[in-house]
Amino acid sequence: MPATPDYIRISDEIVADVRSGKYKPGDKLPSIAELCQQYKVSSSTIQLVFVRLEAIEAIRRHQGKGVFVTDPKTWLRKP
Repeated sequence: MPATPDYIRISDEIVADVRSGKYKPGDKLPSIAELCQQYKVSSSTIQLVFVRLEAIEAIRRHQGKGVFVTDPKTWLRKP
């Protein structure tokens, strides 16, 4: 069985953290640099994580301000 790509594994962990209450709607996620250190991956991997989370509307990005968690009730369902 092939290994799960890092960006999918990390985005699933962030979704699980939101559902468990570690991050609440409106909370700011750590910076790209902090997430790179935490998960020991490159910044391009974290960018893919953000693209995936943005696609399901789990986060919203504000240039110069950060990345924020949205309300799980508004997230799109996975296909």
